[in-house]
Amino acid sequence: MDEGSSRIRRRVSVRKRNRPSLEILLAAPTADELKPGDDEKAEEEEEEEMGAGSPRRKTVGVQPVENNESEEDMFGDYDSFAENSLIAQVDDLEQKYMQLPENKKHDTDLATEDLCSEDIRHNQLSITTIGSFTELKTDEHTKNQSGHEDISIEPGADLLYELPSSQVLYFENLQNSSNELGNQSTKERDWNSSSHKTVSEELPQNSIEQPQQNDEFSSKVRTSSDVNRRKSLKDHLKSAMTVNAKAQMPIFSRTKQLKETHLSEEINVAKKAIESSSDDVGPFYSLPSKVRDLYVQFKGIEKLYEWQHTCLTLTSVQERKNLIYSLPTSGGKTLVAEILMLQELLCRRKDVLMILPYVAIVQEKISGLSSFGIELGFFVEEYAGSKGKFPPIKRREKKSLYIATIEKGHGLVNSLIETGRISSLGLVVVDEKNLKLHMIAEGSRGAILEMTLAKILYTSKTTQIIGMSATLNNVEDLQEFLQAEYYTSQFRPVELKEYLKINDSIYEVDSKAENGMTFSRLLNYKYSDALKKMDPDHLVALVTEVIPNNSCLVFCPTKKNCENVAEMICKFLSKDYLKHREKEKQEVIKNLKSISSGNLCPVLKRTIPLGVAYHHSGLMSDERKLLEEAYSTGVLCLLTCTSTLAAGVNLPARRVILRAPYVAKEFLKRSQYKQMIGRAGRAGIDSVGESILILQEKDKQQALELISRPLENCYSHLVQEFTKGIQTLFLSLIGLKIATHLGDIYHFMSGTLFGVQQKILLKEKSLLEITVESLRYLTEKGLLQKDTILTENSEEWFQHSFHITKLGRASFKGTIDLAYCDILYRDLQKGLEGLVLESLLHLIYLTTPYDMASQRDPDWMIYFKQFNQLSPAEQNVAALVGVSENYIGKKASGQAIKKTVDKNIVNRLYLSFVLYALLKETSIWSVSEKFNMPRGYIQSLLTAAATFSCCVLHFCEELEEFWVYKALLVELTKKLTYCVKAELIPLMEVTGVLEGRAKQLYNAGYKSLAHLANANPEVLIKTIDHLSRRQAKQIVSSAKMLLHEKAEALQGEVEELLRLPADFP
Repeated sequence: MDEGSSRIRRRVSVRKRNRPSLEILLAAPTADELKPGDDEKAEEEEEEEMGAGSPRRKTVGVQPVENNESEEDMFGDYDSFAENSLIAQVDDLEQKYMQLPENKKHDTDLATEDLCSEDIRHNQLSITTIGSFTELKTDEHTKNQSGHEDISIEPGADLLYELPSSQVLYFENLQNSSNELGNQSTKERDWNSSSHKTVSEELPQNSIEQPQQNDEFSSKVRTSSDVNRRKSLKDHLKSAMTVNAKAQMPIFSRTKQLKETHLSEEINVAKKAIESSSDDVGPFYSLPSKVRDLYVQFKGIEKLYEWQHTCLTLTSVQERKNLIYSLPTSGGKTLVAEILMLQELLCRRKDVLMILPYVAIVQEKISGLSSFGIELGFFVEEYAGSKGKFPPIKRREKKSLYIATIEKGHGLVNSLIETGRISSLGLVVVDEKNLKLHMIAEGSRGAILEMTLAKILYTSKTTQIIGMSATLNNVEDLQEFLQAEYYTSQFRPVELKEYLKINDSIYEVDSKAENGMTFSRLLNYKYSDALKKMDPDHLVALVTEVIPNNSCLVFCPTKKNCENVAEMICKFLSKDYLKHREKEKQEVIKNLKSISSGNLCPVLKRTIPLGVAYHHSGLMSDERKLLEEAYSTGVLCLLTCTSTLAAGVNLPARRVILRAPYVAKEFLKRSQYKQMIGRAGRAGIDSVGESILILQEKDKQQALELISRPLENCYSHLVQEFTKGIQTLFLSLIGLKIATHLGDIYHFMSGTLFGVQQKILLKEKSLLEITVESLRYLTEKGLLQKDTILTENSEEWFQHSFHITKLGRASFKGTIDLAYCDILYRDLQKGLEGLVLESLLHLIYLTTPYDMASQRDPDWMIYFKQFNQLSPAEQNVAALVGVSENYIGKKASGQAIKKTVDKNIVNRLYLSFVLYALLKETSIWSVSEKFNMPRGYIQSLLTAAATFSCCVLHFCEELEEFWVYKALLVELTKKLTYCVKAELIPLMEVTGVLEGRAKQLYNAGYKSLAHLANANPEVLIKTIDHLSRRQAKQIVSSAKMLLHEKAEALQGEVEELLRLPADFP
């Protein structure tokens, strides 16, 4: 037996115990892979079982077996040698056989085989080994004389039933001795009357006599020419078992297997509890107790809030009705959704979709739930940016939790409907992470979310929808749209006190007071004349009341204001702040430099030593993550930030200050105000949270209305967002064949939020008129074709049906904004006439997002300088798209231009220059300086380009004329997605590993996904600088999850290849 096999852990147990198959034993973990304490635990469990009356024997240790004076004693207590045992019966027959004439040998052998077959009939044997055994054929003459055919044994039966564990070694050594056995004499083959087959073949029932164990025994057999001199079968088996027992016996600890069995049993019990109408909620809300333990281990949650218990035990939830529940921010809404998702995955065995607003939040959620997936046996799949497969891989056994952005979630639902798999989706959770469900009312993304939910409601009656919201008003409309129950509570784990600051006075918000507020106190802080000029709003006084021992967030109207406020506060903080966690702050600075190739923002360089930093979209995602981590651990005590932080990651604070009641130049909405102040109060740390809104006298009245008015209503944007809304919806309905007649389409529209609110939203036209108008537009644009001629009378449209054109299908599959689909088609067609492949510039231009071209005007001097640095072939790309050097030169010098050039093309080419420079240099810092653009904007441009490149690829896949783009765009999409050297790409596939971290891991020797999946988090912490324990565990869990997903996909492909075709003749 080889070294690997000798380390297999196994227990020796008695005859009646069911035994694992040889395949399982060979796949068992080695001693190094198991935890050090497993041996002791296994022995303790065995002793407990024996004390309870179990006949199991103690675990045999790895130590060499001591020599016994009597071989009989080694098996004396083993019941296989009892009077009624298998071997005893065989021995009796054998004694009779010894007395029979030689010419009756085969008949006696057959009788022996029949008797043995009778004893093992209920546990047929199959051998699965690693490698190829040499087939030992039964003597054909003997087989013909006996007239007894081999009986086919069903695979999957338990190999070791009725045999001692030491006999497992007997089978394992077959591989090592197979070559020698293959060369043995005819006499030996007569001895081995049953054939031992190769991998995947079955052991016949008449194969009872065992093959030789080792060379010593084999040599004895070869010298036994006379059948009367051979040992009895009993002596033969006992001798072989003695040799095996004397071999170094590895331990097979059953602890892990017992835990898995226990978890499986609990899941089955929970599944039955869910299916029954009983009020019994099982160990943990119809889930295994292991789920409760994991929440304690991973998230520190030991007990649910009372409202969470109430919500989870609602009759509507138990009956799987759709549900909307609304609570203040930080109330613990996500935990309820997670428990419901786990119920669906583990107990009902259905897939789950969770929809989130931003890529960063998707990645944060994947990092948090991957550990649960590894422990509980389900996949966690990312659908964000350019990641995500359509349709999703159909898993063989485990179920999937899809975590997706709004756009990717819509594409996922479309692909499931198209492939007829929408019923596999058991639950959809809309967790808008503090934007929550009301994003339905927020522009194009809200329209896409509404389309997604409407399609699920229309096509699947078994899919449950759970919607969350922190800020929700006209819930009745949403209830009607989602056909949902509603639950609400005003619970907050920490009390929130709201204040207004006007001049030096601070007022507490009081709904009972006449003007909505009552005087609280005067600010008592000595201001110098210089400080008064620099800080007229007394921000320094407000923040120093809580920092550095407590945390504070200051929301500012603009990104530039964030940086200015951070620097201003630091100028007036005392030097004592430098000493607070000084070493850790220096570590933060070092880490920022390491992820930015030695670069560091000068503002952060000045503010971080004092525990202050700014946070907005101008920072790279690596930088934001690092600052968020430092703030969460208390190294940084103050963040100046924009309103986007309130809608993103959860960073609570003791005090929240709103620098002004504005977001950019727009006055705050009630929902925005609630999101921001909802960050005040840290559960488990603070007894109270405070929010302070700083007001000028001119804003006082408007602010009082803000804090007292009800929340804004939620309205559908399906029609307002015409090309991204209703037209895209109709195109997909016809493309997916959900509805192809006008009557069906109108019926579908009646079930949307827009259909529910049509009396409020439609003043001039009816829903039917808008439907007819949209279908006519899509037909004229060449995206749809009508099957019959349409009349002007809209009522007759009910008699007509539509089908999607090739261009329409390409636009639908690529999720291309219909405002740009014809432009994209022309650009791609024009590119075929002279595609420049000497560099990536031409392809990059074709995949630069159209909608970003209008967001930023170029710096003409930089434009002209970068144009002149291009090669002649690259300058030819500009000429092909219609931008000349002369035009750019005149714009740079400020000269008048008579010739008209499409502004969108000029701006788009400029952005393609930025992306091209980024792919060549891979350093966002250097490109940021070269083009005078914020680092965060460049990173957002890169992410958008990767997403759009993926969309263009799907667009081209549906159109035969664009076949040439397919292979080119696959590689370009990968380059844009990661924008790093090729060796770092496998590491960056892991959620949460960005470029800086990938470089650290690669330099430390972790160069592949398998390396990370098998890494020890404690070793990672020591090896990788500035890596927290939580981050290390998340990286390892995410890598394991991704590795398991890839392995499962490959196994599925293998099974598909080997499966007999359904149409096989």
